[in-house]
Amino acid sequence: MRTALRLLPLPFSIALCLPALADDEKPESWALCPIQDVIPAFGGAPQPVASGTPQATREQRAEQSTSIEGDSLGGTESNLEYQGNVALSRGDQFLGADNLKYDQEKDTYVADGHIRYQDTGIRLVADTARGNQETDTHQIDNVRYQLVSRRGNGGADRIDMKGPEGSLLHSTYSTCDPEDRRWDLRARRIDINTDDGWGVARGATIRLGKVPVLYVPYLKFPIDDQRHTGLLYPAIGLSGRNGFDWKQPIYLNLAPNYDATLEPRYMSERGFQLGAEFRYLYKKGRGEIQGTWMNKDDLVRDRMGESTYDPLNPNNPDPDDGRGFFSYVGSHRFNRNWQARANLTWLSDARYREDFGNSLYGQSSSSVTSTVGIYGSGEYWTAGLMADHWQLADYLSSERSLPYNRLPRLYLNWNQPLSRWMTVGGHVEAAKFQHDEKDGGSRLDLKPTVSFPIQGAAWYITPTLAYRHTEYRLEADLAQTIATNRARAAYGIPSNQPVSAAQIAEFYDRSPSRSLPIGSLDAGVYFDRETEIKGDRFLHTLEPRLFYLNAPYREQDGLPIFDSRPFNFSYGQLFRDNRYTGPDRQTDANQLTLALTTRLLRQKDGFERLSASIGQIRYFDDVRVTAPNEVPLEKGKSAWVVDANYAPTDRWTIGASYQWDPKFRREDLASVRARYLLPEDGVVNLSYRRRRDVLEQADFSFLYPVTPAWSVVGRYYHSFYRNEARDIEPGLLEGVAGVQWDSCCLAVRALVRRYVRNREGEMNTGFQLEFVLKGLGSAGQDTDRTLRRAILGYYRDDLYLVPPSNIAPRPDDTTYAPDPMP
Repeated sequence: MRTALRLLPLPFSIALCLPALADDEKPESWALCPIQDVIPAFGGAPQPVASGTPQATREQRAEQSTSIEGDSLGGTESNLEYQGNVALSRGDQFLGADNLKYDQEKDTYVADGHIRYQDTGIRLVADTARGNQETDTHQIDNVRYQLVSRRGNGGADRIDMKGPEGSLLHSTYSTCDPEDRRWDLRARRIDINTDDGWGVARGATIRLGKVPVLYVPYLKFPIDDQRHTGLLYPAIGLSGRNGFDWKQPIYLNLAPNYDATLEPRYMSERGFQLGAEFRYLYKKGRGEIQGTWMNKDDLVRDRMGESTYDPLNPNNPDPDDGRGFFSYVGSHRFNRNWQARANLTWLSDARYREDFGNSLYGQSSSSVTSTVGIYGSGEYWTAGLMADHWQLADYLSSERSLPYNRLPRLYLNWNQPLSRWMTVGGHVEAAKFQHDEKDGGSRLDLKPTVSFPIQGAAWYITPTLAYRHTEYRLEADLAQTIATNRARAAYGIPSNQPVSAAQIAEFYDRSPSRSLPIGSLDAGVYFDRETEIKGDRFLHTLEPRLFYLNAPYREQDGLPIFDSRPFNFSYGQLFRDNRYTGPDRQTDANQLTLALTTRLLRQKDGFERLSASIGQIRYFDDVRVTAPNEVPLEKGKSAWVVDANYAPTDRWTIGASYQWDPKFRREDLASVRARYLLPEDGVVNLSYRRRRDVLEQADFSFLYPVTPAWSVVGRYYHSFYRNEARDIEPGLLEGVAGVQWDSCCLAVRALVRRYVRNREGEMNTGFQLEFVLKGLGSAGQDTDRTLRRAILGYYRDDLYLVPPSNIAPRPDDTTYAPDPMP
C-alpha cells in the first residue's frame, strides 16, 4: 500500500554534533579497522546520494516528495496505522519501522519496532520515535548510530528536538569498533542548535579505554563545517630550554573572509608569551599576519650568569627588553599579468630564532629578508619592481656581514622566438643598494641576447650571442674604500700601513662600468635503442653534449660586490655563461664543456631506472676574473663531475655525486645517498656528503614498522668536519628517537630530540608526546611536523615533490644560499 506524506523529521544533526571537533587537515588511516560496518546497510533503502554538499542535499530534499509503504494500512481516516515493514523514503533518506501510527488531526506520530534511518551521512537504529510535526517536537529513545562519511559511531539514551534546537542525553562518540573501544567521548547532555551551528556539551569526558583522561564540565563547539570562535587543541611539550611548555590557541571567527587566532603560551623556565595570527581573503588576494611578544624572557637573564656569555656582544638581547617577531605574507592580483606580493619579517633581536626555534634550518641562516614588490609575467616576458631589506638573525655575526638592501630594484626579462631559427631576448636591471654599515650605490645591467636554434629529430645546435653592459654610480665612501684596496694590491701596501692620497686618486672612480660580448654554442645528440632486462622493455639513451663559451677579459676589480657570489661547482655549472650569481662579476672564458648522459627508461610507465652524467670543462686560457678572496682558475681542465641515480628495484633508490680534480689529484666532493621503501609505508634514508674544506656530514633516518600497529622512528645527523681556525668540532647535529603505536582509532607518538640549539654548538633536549584520537583531533605537540622534516618519506607523497633545480637561476634570482645536504 502506498500514499504520499511528508517525511517525518528526525534530528539529523547527530551526524555532526559529537565529531564536530574532528581535525580534517591530515588524512586519517583506517587500515587497521574492521571492514564490516558497525550498523550494516538496511535492505530496501535507496542508494545514498554521493554528490553535492550537505547544503545542496537539503535543497534537493526540499523539492522531493515522500513515499510511504507497508504490509497493511489500518485505523481510521484521521488515525492511520501502518503495520509490517513500514518504509518511508525521500531522495537519499530512508526511515523504516515495524509499526507507524499517525494522527492527522493532531499531526502527531509514533513509530516503534526496529526503527531504522539512513542517508548519505548517517545510519542509525532506535527503539521508538515519537513527535508532533505541527510544533516540530520529536523524541527518539535508545539510539545507536554510525557516521557513513566520517567513520564515527556511538549512541544516546534519548534525543529531544524542538525545531532547530535539540538535546542528546547520555551520548557517546568514537571512531573505534564497539567491541574494541580504545577511546570514546561521553557527555551527560549535549544541547545543539542547527540554525546557529553551535553545540554545548555538559559533563563531557574523554576516556582511553575505561580510564577518563579529560573532564570538561562545559564545552561549546561547532556542529557544522562553518568556522566558529572557540578553543583549539593545545600544544604541550617539555624541553630543557623551555621547561613545561603549554600553548593554547583561541580561534576568533571575525567574518566570512577573515579570522584570527590568539596563542597564549606558558613556558615554566621562561615565562609567558602571547602570539597572534590574522588571515584575510578576498576575490583578488589574500594575506596572513603573524606575531609574538614576550614582555620578559627569563632565559636571557639566566644566560648572563653563564661562563660563555659575552657581555661585550651588542647582539645579545637586553633582559629588560621585550622579545618578539612580526611577519606578513600577502598578495594581490591586479589582472592576469600583474600582481603584488609581500613577505615581511621583523625580529626583536639577533638571538630570537635561536631561542624560539627548534629546527637546524632556522639557525643555518644568519639573516632574514623582507621583500615587497609588483611582478608581471606574459608569454615571453617577466618583470618586476621590488625592494628588499635584510636583518641580522645571528648574534655571532655583525651588521657588516649582511647583504646590501635593494631599495628599489627594477628588472625585465624577455625571450621571444621570432622564427623557427631565431630567438631574441634580454635582461635589464636597475637597482639601488643600501646598507646600514656599508656605503651603497646604484647599478644598471643590460644583457641583450640573440640565439639561432637549429635542430633535428635527434640533434640540436644553438649558437647564442649576448652583450653585457654594467655601470655603477657609487657613493663617495664606497668608491674611496674600493680605491684604497686596489692601491694596496697594486703597490703591495700592507693593511697596517697608510695609503697616500695620490695612490688612492689613481684608482678612484665613482662611475665604473664594464662591457663585453659573450658567445656560446650548445650542441647535443640523442641516441636511443630498445633493450630488455629481466622481461621489462627499456629505452636506453646516450646523450653527448658540447658547450663552448667565449667571453673576453675585462678588468673588474674596480666594481663593487653588491649581490654576486660564486656558484658552488656542480654539474649545472658546466653549462652556465657566468660563474657568479649576479652581474657584479662576469667571468672571462675560452672554454669547452664535454658531457655525456645516459638513461634507462622503462617503456610501460616511463620509470627512470638509471640516469648517469659525467662532464668536464677544458679551459683554453687562464680565467682571470675573480671575486674577493677567490683563487683564479688556471689553464687546463676542471674537476670531473659525475652525477648518477640508480633504482635496482621500485623500492630501492641509490644516488651519488663525485668531483675529482685531476690537476691536483684530489677529491673535491663526494656524496652518496640511498633510500629503501619498506612495506606499510616504512622508509630508510642514508646519505653521506663531503666537500673539501667545507663540510663532512652523514644523515641516517628511518620509519620502520615492527608490526602493523607498532613502528619506530629515528634520525642521526652527524658532522665529522673539523676546523680549528673557525672553532668547528665534529659532533651531533640532530638526533631523534621515537616510537609510534597505531590502532584503528587511536595513535600515540612519543619522541626524544637532541639537537644543536645555536651556532656555538650548544645542545638542547626535548620530549614530545602526541595522542591522536582519529576522527576527533590530537592533543600534545605536533610530532607529525617534526618527523616529516627529519625523515624524508615519512609522508610517502613527499618523495614525489619536485626537487630544487640544479641549473642556473633565472636572471632575476640572485639569492645566494649554502649548499644543502642532499
